[in-house]
Amino acid sequence: MIVTRGLACQYPGGVRLTFPDITVPQGGVLLLRGPSGSGKSSWLALAAGLMRPAQGEIEVAGQSLGSLTPVQCDAWRARHVGFLPQKLHLSPALSVAGNLELVYFAAGLKTDAAAIAAALQALGVDGLSDRRPQQLSGGQAQRVALARAVLLNPQLILADEPTASLDDGAAGEALALLRTSAQRCRATLVISTHDARVVQALPQAQVLELDALREVRA
Repeated sequence: MIVTRGLACQYPGGVRLTFPDITVPQGGVLLLRGPSGSGKSSWLALAAGLMRPAQGEIEVAGQSLGSLTPVQCDAWRARHVGFLPQKLHLSPALSVAGNLELVYFAAGLKTDAAAIAAALQALGVDGLSDRRPQQLSGGQAQRVALARAVLLNPQLILADEPTASLDDGAAGEALALLRTSAQRCRATLVISTHDARVVQALPQAQVLELDALREVRA
């Protein structure tokens, strides 16, 4: 579940963005829509605890993020948030399995090889665990990144422009995988997008249109 009230963030130089209030039930789907610069990435950063609110509140699965210290927030994020970035950020120096092992390291947990194998199998890339990211196709790399995002059964999955530069078939497959993976984890899914195909593919999703209010303070 996500609840925001009077949410705003502040950037150096005095630029302040304010966002509409919203409540998303646990297991629901939220689409962040808006042009470049409307605040979609900032909203994702707030939901992930990567940025502290300048004003207002954001709660994720009952946790008020503004009440956590930076160290607590890092630990909370590692355990409870799965992130699929637009640039997948798979380490080229590690195998596919090694990239997933980093999730356990970040969360301070012992590596679970069986869970890694199960996550890769669920996304159809179980035969690629020994390959390096540069040996994967674009679709395979996205599946591996999604396996990484859902490995610890997060309560929240954030996806930043997951259909950017994909053709219709690949975009539909990516969205289906995201939705299925979120349902498997019983996670709330938030997708940042300017792609009209995403709204068409997920007609039951809540949509938050962002044209974030901007203030420049002297």
